[in-house]
Amino acid sequence: MQAFILEATNQPGELARQAAAIAARGINIEAFSLAMGERGGTAFLAHDETGLRSALSDAGFGYREVPILTIGLEDKPGEVAVVAKRLADAGVNIELFAPVDYKAGRKATVAIGVDKIEDARRALADQLTEWMVPEKVHAASGSR
Repeated sequence: MQAFILEATNQPGELARQAAAIAARGINIEAFSLAMGERGGTAFLAHDETGLRSALSDAGFGYREVPILTIGLEDKPGEVAVVAKRLADAGVNIELFAPVDYKAGRKATVAIGVDKIEDARRALADQLTEWMVPEKVHAASGSR
């Protein structure tokens, strides 16, 4: 799975413009992350990666694709620090760190976009998990 990361000017309406271009193609955004600062950044994840790629390109957005893996994290202090240190020790740069499923008091599923996917897989092998959007979520929301 890939994350599609866009950098843009941090201004009112920018997320709306990006999301509208994706929605116009009928693509369901499964997860996204937004970062603020002088420049804004958005990362989108969708099961229809081909459609998302096409929607962003056709709308003229510059983006880069970053491979992701998903891990399970215990809901307790220090878990993010441990993962970040393990990746740093493996020489892996984190480009995206976004929760995609979370239930308080239990495990969270986190999507991590990295520059060296195989090194990250080895470093976090004991925490890897598969993330999928349950079909009933799609049926309830009317999305496909």
